[in-house]
Amino acid sequence: MPLVNSLRAALALVLVAASAFPVCAAPPRVLVFGDSLTAGFGLPPGEAFPDRLQARLAADGIEAKVVNGGVSGDTTADGLARLDWTMAGHPDAVLVELGANDALRGIDPKLTYANLDRILARLTSDHTKVMLLGMLAPPNWGRDYQREFDAIYGKLAAKYHVPLYPFFLDGVAMNPALNQSDGLHPNEKGVDIIAEKVAALVVRLLQGKGAQG
Repeated sequence: MPLVNSLRAALALVLVAASAFPVCAAPPRVLVFGDSLTAGFGLPPGEAFPDRLQARLAADGIEAKVVNGGVSGDTTADGLARLDWTMAGHPDAVLVELGANDALRGIDPKLTYANLDRILARLTSDHTKVMLLGMLAPPNWGRDYQREFDAIYGKLAAKYHVPLYPFFLDGVAMNPALNQSDGLHPNEKGVDIIAEKVAALVVRLLQGKGAQG
């Protein structure tokens, strides 16, 4: 059986070689689950927040695939409705960026809280790494509304023990040089600033260290 013995020897060599060079794990998949601020409304291709976050992570030596799960116009209720099929790709980490449209429309903060609560409950039940990207209410609905809305994200982050970046537009909001002509959506410069700030927290999230904005 010389041929059989030769094949066995060759197979043994292949197995030894394979064990010497373990298969590299695929880069982690990070889903940014949000609205137009995630989708990249008004921006050129490749300039949306998930794209710039992936580039920022790569520049820091972190290989990750950042997936754009943004839908322009989505409220927290819309996000909750599409959560299950959005999660079909089984990301390793999810950044939740929802609530801006709730605030713009004056939706009852209790409803916004309830929707985000259900989203976080679903994500954390799967032991997915989660970060909450917060939002602040505009002043036109009054101080009581602002106070109740702005408290949503801190309460939920504490409840689910997830890291919080308190205000997604921090350092960018209300600055004409960093926003598009509508005054609501960041331009390329604004997105880069946000991506740079969030990237360090995402690194900690992927390393399992947690983060607090």
